[in-house]
Amino acid sequence: MESVQAIKQRFGIIGNDAGLNRAIEKAIQVAPTDISVLVTGESGVGKESIPKIIHQLSHRKHGKYIAVNCGAIPEGTIDSELFGHEKGAFTGATQTRSGYFEVADGGTIFLDEVGELPLTTQVRLLRVLENGEFIKVGSSKVQKTNVRIVAATNVNMFEAIQKEKFREDLYYRLSTVEIHLPALRKRKDDIHLLFRKFASDFAIKYKMPTIRLDDNATLLLQKYRWSGNIRQLRNVAEQISVLERNRTITTDTLRGYLPDVGSNLPAVIGKQKAESDFSNEREILYKVLFDMKSDLNDLKKLTMELMKSGNTQDVQKNNEGLIQKIYSKDDEDIVDTSRTEVLSIPQQTSEPITPAIEIIEETPEEDKYHFAEEVQEEETLSLHDKELELIKKSLERHNGKRKLAAAELGISERTLYRKIKQFDL
Repeated sequence: MESVQAIKQRFGIIGNDAGLNRAIEKAIQVAPTDISVLVTGESGVGKESIPKIIHQLSHRKHGKYIAVNCGAIPEGTIDSELFGHEKGAFTGATQTRSGYFEVADGGTIFLDEVGELPLTTQVRLLRVLENGEFIKVGSSKVQKTNVRIVAATNVNMFEAIQKEKFREDLYYRLSTVEIHLPALRKRKDDIHLLFRKFASDFAIKYKMPTIRLDDNATLLLQKYRWSGNIRQLRNVAEQISVLERNRTITTDTLRGYLPDVGSNLPAVIGKQKAESDFSNEREILYKVLFDMKSDLNDLKKLTMELMKSGNTQDVQKNNEGLIQKIYSKDDEDIVDTSRTEVLSIPQQTSEPITPAIEIIEETPEEDKYHFAEEVQEEETLSLHDKELELIKKSLERHNGKRKLAAAELGISERTLYRKIKQFDL
């Protein structure tokens, strides 16, 4: 069995990270078997190296090795690509075609981006994994294949299973052994090694001196998040090699090739979090509506008590808390609730009324004036006349000074002004 270091030299793998070494060790150990392997990791971490190692160290190394990018094949043709089709199976099928599973019989198939496979194709793939059987598109004949499958994905498979985008039984068939490759930002000591390797390769390719980073630029290179991983690092090394005349790269120069360094970007909210926020807002809205309904029911209850029992001291005392609860929400910026006492409505003996309610204030040295305002469902003429009479008397008593009249009536000056306009006084 070859050592990890020998495998890295053979396949051109750069780095000494413990996570990387563990992934290669697992690939070496699993290679002689025929069990399926799932390689996981972010896009650009070099997942394609693992299936090559497995194939070359297996007894299938003399067979075919086919790499298939499942995300790049249209959904309508992927079954034909993988399993083949018969002549006339669909429009454009002018002849019988062998699929990858037939061609790679005795070898290895690498299914990259396996998480992008359509559900119908997943069913066909599951059958191949279970008993090595497949059927061409447009055929009824069952065929056998002896293929070793190595798959790779950058998708969170458990989330895909929960969303019913990937079959759980297929996941467990593919991931008999799972090999995870760490992201580049977790391999800080390997970043500069990889950059130097890429810089050397591009210097040879473009026939120019090799670029070098100064100490501060090296620190910046290691601290950068590298969301595109090794693929992004390689692109940056190539850009600098081609565009920079000065072959010693400083921090300022390097910063120009690293997007969004030091910027405060808005946070990207995941779909799940967005849905959670929407759910919270909906719950708050429901609570507000239920509170409003409760207040309205309390208001109706108080009105019925006034209609049945009249404006007695017991009714006022029993409902003092309710009155303050309702009106402290609406007029707390206008009414001094510390001086608010009780609801008082003028007695009407001739007709029953459905009174509207207003908080009133008690003023010393003056009698209380009681009246009802707003939220009137079926305001009667007698209540209207009484309200108008009280407002006129108060304005006359204070020579038209609205502030004093409002204080005497126990209402806000704004409410009084609205009443004056309403009654055209």
